[in-house]
Amino acid sequence: MDKTVQNVIIAADYGDVRGGQEKVAIESAIALSQAGYCVSYFCGARPIDPRLQASGVNVDCLDQLDIFSDPSRLSAIRRGLWNTEAKSRLESLIRSLGLDRTVLHIHGWNKILSPSMGRVLHDTGVRTVYTMHEYFLACPNGGFFDYRANEICVRKPLGVSCLVCNCDQRNYGHKLFRIARQNVLHRMGALPESLRSIIYISELQKSVMQRYLPAQAELTYVPNPIMVDKESRAKAELSDVFLFVGRLSAAKGAAVFAQAAREAGVRAVFLGSGPESESILKANPTAELVGWVDSSDVAQWIRRARVLVFPSLWYECQPLVPLEALACGVPVVAFDCSAACNSIRHNENGLVVPVSGKSQSMKAALEELKSDASVHRMSETAYQSYWDDPLTIERHIGELHKVYERA
Repeated sequence: MDKTVQNVIIAADYGDVRGGQEKVAIESAIALSQAGYCVSYFCGARPIDPRLQASGVNVDCLDQLDIFSDPSRLSAIRRGLWNTEAKSRLESLIRSLGLDRTVLHIHGWNKILSPSMGRVLHDTGVRTVYTMHEYFLACPNGGFFDYRANEICVRKPLGVSCLVCNCDQRNYGHKLFRIARQNVLHRMGALPESLRSIIYISELQKSVMQRYLPAQAELTYVPNPIMVDKESRAKAELSDVFLFVGRLSAAKGAAVFAQAAREAGVRAVFLGSGPESESILKANPTAELVGWVDSSDVAQWIRRARVLVFPSLWYECQPLVPLEALACGVPVVAFDCSAACNSIRHNENGLVVPVSGKSQSMKAALEELKSDASVHRMSETAYQSYWDDPLTIERHIGELHKVYERA
């Protein structure tokens, strides 16, 4: 690829995979290095994924604790609001590489790196690309979700109704910290006002965030890569497993699925752990809670599933598991509030269910998916349509190259 950018700095909170955000940051860092870029991975905490250095990626780690692990609450609050060391270390790294051929690509900052990342743009003038993996540029809790009411939040961020609402999944004290951090982000960090190149990962995310982003910023759709090898289509119609993969939390809709599965009389299997375990078993005593498994086991469970059920109740930006399921030929059923529905063609490769009905609308969908003929048809469509236009890492890097050159 012809390129004026030679150096790429990937900035993220963690050095290993703890969720979709880190997975994309690390996989893209490795692939960018393999594509000929000089890549530096700047992060806050260890451990470090061994594949980074094995791929020639330079790792610059602060060796800090995140805001939840730090035993000193005062230290956690101070660094969470403004991480001075992160700012100075990143600026030193940028100066060592030079501005002319360097791009800073920010993937995450809210657990360790802090709003000070925004000030780096001002103080160095480095060209910067920002990938929105969530909604922290606008919403204090990052999700436009009221975790107490267990519903999508439509309040104006930092408006009066937002300030007085105890929407945080921990406590109102933590909400106050997030309000303070949001003000620091906007004023001292000058984010998102100073951003000129922003990547969004789903149309739903763009529709939610666009009103809060600077008018002069270029918004580019670059979907996250799906790390799945092409195999033969999974024979979903031969399975009885209705599979849930993810954290067992209220916002993920785990208990909603459990109740709907009991009422529909289907086998519900849950991969993951979390605070909703008891609620799941109360709603459905026959539910099978497998717990966390490694990525290879997740892939095998998906291939053994009849349907992947993705009952998330919030604006998830681009959940990866539904796409992995479609790539295997496993139909997906999801509520219409998350970006999972952007990948589902209703009644073709899965079902999009209105969240307004929750358990009852989900129950109806699960009952429909008892039909072997329907599942067979959706499975074949899911497999064919995904591989007609797969979200490969090569495609992802090609799109990043274009964004970097325009930044």
